[in-house]
Amino acid sequence: MEEQDWVDRHVEVWAKEHDWLDPLTEAVIARITILARHTTQVRKRTLADDGLKLHQLKILLSLRRVGPPYATSPSLLADTLGLTRGALSARLGPLEEAGLLTRTHDAQDRRRVEVRLTDAGYEAYERHAMAESRGEGDLLAPLTTDERRTLADLLRKLVLAAG
Repeated sequence: MEEQDWVDRHVEVWAKEHDWLDPLTEAVIARITILARHTTQVRKRTLADDGLKLHQLKILLSLRRVGPPYATSPSLLADTLGLTRGALSARLGPLEEAGLLTRTHDAQDRRRVEVRLTDAGYEAYERHAMAESRGEGDLLAPLTTDERRTLADLLRKLVLAAG
């Protein structure tokens, strides 16, 4: 028999208490919940180490995602992030002050503004993404490549079914 974890003991107790409980479903959902909590904690620690807040990381990530030159309009950025223009503007200020992005006006049309990731912002995002990736890799380290592929395929199936 494989090594038991906390979930095995949890399911054993509750299966005795609830005749309607599907132990396999309970075990899967409990483990997914534990792993989600773990990855959230890893992200929080990494953000704290980087001196970033989650909403700041999302802005850097969104700029990075648009590709070179890592720039877009504030309205497109706000739409991408699901923010109002005012909320985005308030969030851009500290990142601009930290030198992680710039807001510049178009020379021909001063009404047009461009938000651009600076070299420092690019590096800050890369450092964070690499650190987070290492933590995720550590989490999956016990699995072989084939097991990871199978897990990814099974999770995709669940995500698609969840809509």
